[in-house]
Amino acid sequence: MRRLAVLAALPLVALAACGESRKEAAGTTGTTEKETTQAAGAVVATVKVSETEFKLDPENPKVAKSGVVAFEATNDGKITHALEVEGPKGEVRARPFAPGQSRTIKVDLPPGRYVWYCPIDGHKDKGMKGAIAVGR
Repeated sequence: MRRLAVLAALPLVALAACGESRKEAAGTTGTTEKETTQAAGAVVATVKVSETEFKLDPENPKVAKSGVVAFEATNDGKITHALEVEGPKGEVRARPFAPGQSRTIKVDLPPGRYVWYCPIDGHKDKGMKGAIAVGR
């Protein structure tokens, strides 16, 4: 009977082991250390953004030309932040970074409007979000 119980539990243990490995930054919840794949190619524009509690500055930047856009984010706040852009080919995300640090991500953006935000904890819901207008 005991052997049967162990055999019945094996698929559950194997299934649990198939999940994504996540390493959380100190002071964050539910945000991975993993940086997503970035766009390759020549950069057509660079957007510099300052991240503080709980704001992106500028909040709604405009980029005149479509193509690979570099986002240079600086953490000017007092807690860990990150940056994520929801592009047409999926989300591009920078690893979390501490106060005083910077990260750059590159995203291929055709003409349109795209959401960007800090994906850590509830920062997006607290106002760390905006929209990027490309080629408009």
